[in-house]
Formats: sequence, structure tokens, C-alpha cells
Amino acid sequence: MRLLKSSVHPDVKDIHVSSFTRKAARAIVLNGDHILLLYTQKYDDYSLPGGGIEKGEDIIAGLIRELEEETGAQNVTDIKEFGLYEEFRPWYKPDFDLVHMESYCFICNIDDVLLKPKFEAHEINNGMRPQWINIHEAISHNKQTIKHSDKKGMSIERETFLLELIVKELLQ
Repeated sequence: MRLLKSSVHPDVKDIHVSSFTRKAARAIVLNGDHILLLYTQKYDDYSLPGGGIEKGEDIIAGLIRELEEETGAQNVTDIKEFGLYEEFRPWYKPDFDLVHMESYCFICNIDDVLLKPKFEAHEINNGMRPQWINIHEAISHNKQTIKHSDKKGMSIERETFLLELIVKELLQ
């Protein structure tokens, strides 16, 4: 899979320290210039649906599971690779200094009707909800959040980069 970007948190001075890799799958579901995203009230941002791949889980199986859980999507089909976005972030527990986050992004189709999502407790507490939104509006919204929020982190920068790349490569 092609590498879209490699990002290093400003607090990381050396990526050759004790680390572990966390793999995630992220879905790109388009309908014209609208995209299925997750809005998170706590962070006031939009992100691609997806999340961590479980131990022993195939990345495509993880993509489908995460998309179904977070959006209620059904019949995920026509899955195609888009690219890999990697991040090196400080880790907050004493077992490692660094997490190497690998986000594998895939383009796919789903049925028009979404079922009820099956959110985890922290996702509910963060006010997460699936939403079809004009991709340009989502980018603009995220940029305003980056500019004005003190809660932003590397995730919103990743998501905004990916949304802009989707526009450039898939909607032109």
C-alpha cells in the first residue's frame, strides 16, 4: 500500500525508542461530494470511520467490523486500497515511549440505509455520531477547529489531510 504521509509528533525527538505498532483501518465512503464521516462532539471534528485492528484480525475484516459498528453500514463492497498514513506519537503509559500508528485507508461502497451504530462507552461519552456531509464543509469545519480549539491533536490533522487528499484524487 502506498505511503500517503508520515507524521511525527513534535514531542518525539527519537523514533528509535521503545515502541509498539497499532494498526487501524479507515473507510472512505463517498456519494458524489458527500462523505460518510464521524462527528465527535467532544473534539468538534469530523473523521473517517474506522479504528483499531484486533489481534489476529485481517485488516479488511477489521475495516468492515469498524464501519458496521461506528456507522451502521451494511454490505461493504468494492473495497480498494487508498493508502497508508503513519504517525509516531508519545505513549502515555510506562510500558513504551512511543506508539507507531498505522492507518490503512480503503475506498468502499455500502448500502444506502444505515442501521443503528454500536458505539463503545467512550464513543458515546464523546458524543460520536455518523453523518453524511459535504466533504468541503467537513474540511472547512476541521480547519476552523484546528485554528480555534485547544483540544486538537494529531488525529484532526491526519483526518483533514486525508479529506483534502480525497478531494484532490477522487473528486477531481
